[in-house]
Amino acid sequence: MPYQKLSRKSGPRRALLRGLVTSFLRTGRIETTAARAAAIRSLSEKMITLAKRGDLHARRQALAFILDEDVVTSLFEKIGPKMEGREGGYTRVIQKGPRRGDGAPMVILELVTE
Repeated sequence: MPYQKLSRKSGPRRALLRGLVTSFLRTGRIETTAARAAAIRSLSEKMITLAKRGDLHARRQALAFILDEDVVTSLFEKIGPKMEGREGGYTRVIQKGPRRGDGAPMVILELVTE
């Protein structure tokens, strides 16, 4: 399965994913459903890989996806250099349990700091 559809058409799904990735990279930690976390995990890891490259083209590619320019700046100046020694695996998923309202499995997605 190449990507999660998340019960949305392509435009709203892309907007949702862009917002979630922007929020995740701003805070370094986000609490969401397991399906959404699986969808944004690969996208956020691609953004961190772009930040590790660090050239102008990579910055422009990240700016085309991430909604906030300040998030891109912190991604390239703080997160990218911190992950320089890692070959992938920049995020961690922690299972939290079912959501009270509808029983959807909730997780915490966070950046690996070690």
